[in-house]
This record gives sequence, C-alpha cells and structure tokens, in this order.
Amino acid sequence: MELDQAEAEAFAKKLLQAVDGASLSLLTSIGHRTGLFDSMAELPPSTSEEIARAAALDERYVREWLGGMVVTEVVHYDPDTGRYALPPEHAAFTTTAAGPDNIGFFTQYISMMGEIENEIVRVFREGGGVPYTSYQRFQSLQREETARVYDAALVEGILPLVPGLVERLDDGIRVLDVGTGAGHAINVMARAFPESSFRGTDISQEGIDLAIAEAESWELTNVGFDLEDTAGTTGRYDLITAFDTIHDQANPTAALRSIADALNPNGVFLMGDINFSTNLEDNVGNLFAPSIFAFSVFHCLTVSLAYGGEGLGTAWGEQLARSKLAEAGFTKVETNRIDGDFLNLYYTAQKAE
Repeated sequence: MELDQAEAEAFAKKLLQAVDGASLSLLTSIGHRTGLFDSMAELPPSTSEEIARAAALDERYVREWLGGMVVTEVVHYDPDTGRYALPPEHAAFTTTAAGPDNIGFFTQYISMMGEIENEIVRVFREGGGVPYTSYQRFQSLQREETARVYDAALVEGILPLVPGLVERLDDGIRVLDVGTGAGHAINVMARAFPESSFRGTDISQEGIDLAIAEAESWELTNVGFDLEDTAGTTGRYDLITAFDTIHDQANPTAALRSIADALNPNGVFLMGDINFSTNLEDNVGNLFAPSIFAFSVFHCLTVSLAYGGEGLGTAWGEQLARSKLAEAGFTKVETNRIDGDFLNLYYTAQKAE
C-alpha cells in the first residue's frame, strides 16, 4: 500500500514530539521535587554553581538539568556570562507559589506511571487490575494536588456553590468525605468550621494514616478517619463530599446509592469529578485528553478492576455522572466550574424532599 508521505512524516514528527514532551515532563518533575524552580524564581540570573548552592543540590546534576531546561526554552541562558534565569512568566506555572496554576506539579504523574508500567503490561495480557498498594507515591501526590486547589478555593470558592452551606457549617452540621485519600480536603474544612463535625473514609490505609497525621499536626478535635468502602457508607450526614474519587470506585452505582441513603433530609452531596465527555468523539482536541486517558489506563481503570469493579475509566463524564446520580435518587443536580481547576466539574446534588 502506498503511503501518503506527507501524512507519514507528520505522524513521525508527532511521535518524536511526544518523546520530547515526555522527556521534558521528567526533567520538570525533577525540578519540582528538588525545589529548583522555586530556588531559581528567587534568584537573579545565576551560574549553575549559584543555583545548586541555593537549592542545596549537587552542581553537576543541576548543570545537566539546566541544559535540558535551556534547550526546551523553559530557562533562559546567556552564553557570554554562563548564567541561567527562570522568566517570571514561566515561574508562574512551575513554582509552589503558583498554587493552582502550577502545571509543573502534574509532571510527577508521568514518572509515577513509569514506575507501574510493568504491572499495567501484565494486566493487559492477563486481565484484572493493579491495586492501590502497588502505587508507592499516589497518596502523597494526591495530597499535594488537592492542596493546590483546596487550600486556595475549597472554603471560599467550592463550598459556597451550595447556597447557605457555609452558614450551616458555621452553625454546626455533620459532614462526611468519602474516598478521602490523605484527608486534606476534610481537614481544611474541619479547621475552617470548628462547630461542625467531620469524618473521612477511604480504603487506603496509607491515605488514612496521612490524614490522621495531618489532623493531629493541626490539633483538630472535630474530625476522624476510618477505613471504609464508599459503597458501604455508614452514619447519617447533612453534607457528603467526594472529590475526584467516585469514578475510581469499584462500584460507582452502589457508592452513590449508599451516599444518597446516608444523607439527612435536606442533605447535600457535593461531588468534584473529571470534566470530560462520556462521548469519545467530543474529547478529540481536548488539550488534556491524552493525559486523562493515560491516567485512566495507569490508575483509574485498573484500580477499579483490581477490586472487581465496573472499570468505567474515561467513560465517566458529565452525561454518565448525571445518569448515575439520577439512578441513585438525586433529583436535583447542578454543575459548576471554579477558577484555577481546569480538571473538574463540581456537582451539587439533592434528593427529593
């Protein structure tokens, strides 16, 4: 079969760009984890020795990393002076101070997916899934990711999406966060609303241990954490939250029904979940779509299947989410976006009174 040479060359170029992009992601992840971006943002144009000293790192490795940053045009380099500079426009998306705008944070997931690739190849051949216990850095990364958004927006931007909710929290209500992971979101709420009582549940012991440690370090007395499957939610609550977790559940349908059953009259379910379309064709051209599919293969889909679940993966989008919420008994559902969180839609759901 004769090839369309122009199309073949364009495709080869696309793959080479993907390799370069992945390489840049790995270098960016190192810059994030070692604090190099943060250090450079505080420095004037500096030599590799000065940058390494400021970041307390080995100069030879820093110099090689800087080379990668220069050829990808992340860092500016003056060959006459041998000095490197991180432009403020680039620091705005690579430093801790950037908060929710720190895109550099997400590159850590690329290296995490590489760590688990052998297990993913195995389940491609054998079926089944990869359990949470195989992900050595997942809970700590999720904790850092949620902190970026929730430290900045949970109390002042997300909770006010529900009319009157902040006032009710000030007065004192019972709150449950399902799939709490490392518990940062529920700890932020517990600190902001001392009159309310909070509980977080997850099936990850590592996550629960991190949540408890943070609550203790903040000296919180109105929050507790338990190992519990969302599909078996216990207790009665005025507010239940689920942030970026329902699509990961082994049985999202049962989880949502359990949540609905656990709500008191006039209770509210607040769910943040992936801003994606259930229809595959609608996601073509979405800038973040390749990453979402990769993360589904390497985590969301396979974790669900590991626990005998539905394995919805990227099929979970607004259309399916609304259908599942309705099936669980939620008759009033609204969606909202918040500034600084390009990944999620926020659903507020209530049952019929």
